[in-house]
Amino acid sequence: MDADVVIAGAGPTGLMLACELRLAGVDVMVVERLAERTGESRAGGIHSRTLEVLDQRGVLDRFLAEGELQPVGHFSGLYLDFDESESRHPYPLMILQSAIERLLEEWAGELGVRVRRSAGVRGLDQDADGVTVELDTAPAPETLRARYLVGCDGGRSTVRKLAGIGFPGTEATMTALIGDVELPDLPEDYVWVRRTPGGDYSAIAFEPGWFRVITSEYDRVAGRDEPVTFEQLRESLIRVAGTDFGMTSPRWISRFNDAARQADRYRQGRVLLAGDAAHIHFPAGGQGLNMGVQDAVNLGWKLASVVRGSAPESLLDSYHDERHPVGERVLNNTRAQSALARPGPQTDALREVFGELMVFDDVNRRLRHMLTALDIRYPADGDHPMAGRRVFDADLKTPEGETCVYELLHAGRPVLLDLGGGAEVTAAAAGWAGRVDQVEAQSEDELWPVPAIGEISPPAALLIRPDGHVAWAAAVGEALDVSALRDALTTWFGPARQG
Repeated sequence: MDADVVIAGAGPTGLMLACELRLAGVDVMVVERLAERTGESRAGGIHSRTLEVLDQRGVLDRFLAEGELQPVGHFSGLYLDFDESESRHPYPLMILQSAIERLLEEWAGELGVRVRRSAGVRGLDQDADGVTVELDTAPAPETLRARYLVGCDGGRSTVRKLAGIGFPGTEATMTALIGDVELPDLPEDYVWVRRTPGGDYSAIAFEPGWFRVITSEYDRVAGRDEPVTFEQLRESLIRVAGTDFGMTSPRWISRFNDAARQADRYRQGRVLLAGDAAHIHFPAGGQGLNMGVQDAVNLGWKLASVVRGSAPESLLDSYHDERHPVGERVLNNTRAQSALARPGPQTDALREVFGELMVFDDVNRRLRHMLTALDIRYPADGDHPMAGRRVFDADLKTPEGETCVYELLHAGRPVLLDLGGGAEVTAAAAGWAGRVDQVEAQSEDELWPVPAIGEISPPAALLIRPDGHVAWAAAVGEALDVSALRDALTTWFGPARQG
């Protein structure tokens, strides 16, 4: 084998997955058709749950140092409030995708990830033992052999097509142009987004002197392979804004639309999909990059466990079972945001009503959780309110000193956190020693916030997966269900070792 896992695509999803696999000791190679990073700005932010994921791996400070926290967000241009009590990182971080990719690639290099550029996938053939991957390389094609192949190669994924995975969805109804330009005539009192009878436009300052400009025109669908030019962006801005604000000096121009599609399955044998290869949608609310990174963190530890032989191959099926519904929800809310952005008096009236509803805390909270992914709950056994949800980053006191929950996850390993469950917890997990880290601690927080539930008392014990989701939890004052704990350990981390 040339690698345990080959990942197609060196974008944020592929790089994050590669880092997750290397943390678990898996030999991984990333292949990328481009010769070098484009430097294009593309996505512009990281939401709360992704910030938590980076914090769980101990690398968040690198991203905070290059971005700017934004205390407000929006749902189709309607402002959302954020709640500081729900997370240590409640606010979106404004940071360009070009910086995110650079930081992830630097981290991947530190972990020993191999990245091959100018090597796009052109063919694949899988069998019972692995996948043969044919690469489009110069001067002649090459082949690699791996146990698994993961397509993180974007919305037009070659891996998805070669694997024969369907990509159903809805067609585009509009065209948006995006560019990084200078706007010397933009008024100083400009508000970041404006709706007009012809569409809408926005201008966001990422650095002094230049802006991210986006124009959206409905019922104008450009050809998929039609070239994108600076003049098209300038003409579109004139159509929707009546002026080009002196637009000049383009750094990057691109196009997107509101087509929404999702792979009908995220796994086909030894081939898996993540990120845009698995789902595309209107980029409303900046959810795409975040969902891809979270795909990677969900898949990484599972794939590593199967490669190492500590868990059965059936564990990989849970990746589709857990992440496909998340993708469906994002496609649904981005379709709704696209509809709310459409110009016209009927939509104006709908936005007014919708805006009035958003002043209610329950509505604001529901939409906020939808965008940040803080409320995701995977299927899990047991009726504890934390089962299946992401764990709160509580402050802890251990015999070794003070720490917090996310520090326990830096190594990307599962953690059995005993907050008062007693000797029964340790005895029940004895067969998983070496695979699951056992930590005894006391919670320094009297109440733990649980999105969509409220504040609860700290549990007596938690089994935390490497992705930060709770696989099992026991409440204080209730008899410990040792059988349920062992079932959860077996489900997620393989059978107990004898003796």
